Amino acid sequence: MLVNQFLFLGAILFCIGVYGVLARRNGVLVLMSIELILNSVNINLVAFGTMWHATDASNLSGQVFALFVIAIAAAEVGVGLAIVLMLYRNRRSIDIDDVDLMRG
Repeated sequence: MLVNQFLFLGAILFCIGVYGVLARRNGVLVLMSIELILNSVNINLVAFGTMWHATDASNLSGQVFALFVIAIAAAEVGVGLAIVLMLYRNRRSIDIDDVDLMRG
């Protein structure tokens, strides 16, 4: 397969994720949209790593960077879900517009 096809898939996933972050009010859907954005970055990292080092099989820089992005995404999900749970516990809603009401 061509690298262009992977880059096109990454661009489509990125656009869907950005739309989800900007248009959604639900906290869980916003977190899912952020995960879509990070997964599109992973696709691009692996595609570029494969493109630049197609002849050298021992160089796995794109895959290593993708693993770091996956680790950061896991930490982001943990913190994000904790915030959503606290928001639900305090306001009985996971609406993002209610976050500014939680100020001290």
